[in-house]
This record gives sequence, C-alpha cells and structure tokens, in this order.
Amino acid sequence: MIHREGYPTLIISFLVLTLLCIVVRMTIPMLSDVILVLAGGIYLFLISFFRNPKRDIPKKSMDILYAPADGKIVVNETTLEDGFLKKEVKMVSIFMSPLNVHVNRHPIDGTILHSEHHEGKFLPAWDPKASTENERTTVAYETTHGTIVLRQIAGALAKRIVCYAKKGEKVSQGGEMGFIKFGSRVDIYLPLTAEIMVAIGDKVEGNRTVIAKW
Repeated sequence: MIHREGYPTLIISFLVLTLLCIVVRMTIPMLSDVILVLAGGIYLFLISFFRNPKRDIPKKSMDILYAPADGKIVVNETTLEDGFLKKEVKMVSIFMSPLNVHVNRHPIDGTILHSEHHEGKFLPAWDPKASTENERTTVAYETTHGTIVLRQIAGALAKRIVCYAKKGEKVSQGGEMGFIKFGSRVDIYLPLTAEIMVAIGDKVEGNRTVIAKW
C-alpha cells in the first residue's frame, strides 16, 4: 500500500522521468537504455519510500508504549526536556534512514495536549543539536502514566514533516500520527517511571517493537 503523502510525488516523478526517457531516446539513442534503467530504479525507490505496510499492534495496552517509527535507536538516556515538559525525563530517539518506512504512529492511547510546528535548520538527523535546532513538530500526549512528548525532526534530506495530531483530539494506539519525507528521526520523551525496553543500536518497527512499559 502507498501512503497518501506519496501520490503527488509519485505522479510528478513518473511524468518527469517518462519525459526524460523520451527526450534521451530522441536525442541520444545510445544512452536510452541506461537512462531507462536509472529512471526505473529511481521510481522503484520512491515507491518503496512511500510504502505504508499494514501494522496491527500485537497487544493493545496503556502499559505498553510501541515504537512510533521504523529505524534504529540512536539515543537512550535521561535528560532535561526544556521545550514543553521542562523537567527531567527518559529520552529515546529513533533514526530513520531513506530505506525505512516513514509513517509515524501514535505509540499509546491519549489526548493531544499540544501540537506545534517549529521552523529551524536542517542539520543531519544524528546531530545532538537536531532535537532543538532543526525544523520539527512537538506533540504532547496526556496518558494514564503522565505526559509523553513525541518530536518529529527534519534532517539534512527531510524537508517536509507532516503531522496529523490536533490539540484536544483523542488518539488511539497504533493510529497514524504523521509522515516525514526522506530520512530523519523521532524523539520520545517519557516519564521517569517508564521502563525502557530498547538499547542503542537496536532496530525497531513502528507498532511492533515495545519501546517502554509500566
């Protein structure tokens, strides 16, 4: 299944790549086969990037927080979240490469307390400063275990963040929260009572991997 955010890009890319193949075939026939293969490869990559696999959570629970994104754990620490919570929390960060599924999902049931887009830089997503200086969105969930903050962060390649969460909305664990185009990261800020179930270097899948539990 293709994610809805991908259709405009796929349509425009198909037209541009088709036109390129036609022009090359008419002007430089000897390169037409090479360009056709390259164009096909690029288009297959785009289809893969915008894929949206069906992901049912294994067990719905308010005591489990599932990964909101596919990728690799790059941060697992206790830190000060001074943007919204302004207190010490446990922080887990998931880095998404261009090869990962880029759908972001609600990790737990809750009510959206806050949803805000911040303009910023486009530092590489693995840079520690990316959490506070890059373009990003901040979403805060009111849950039975306290307030949880999820932050979508743009990277050097990711120039567009889509966030569907609206303030006051009640959301369901596993539902779509947003989409980040072309590689980036998601930061999760959890109460100190949470037991983190992942380590740096672990590969995780949205709606499948347990990030924390109570």
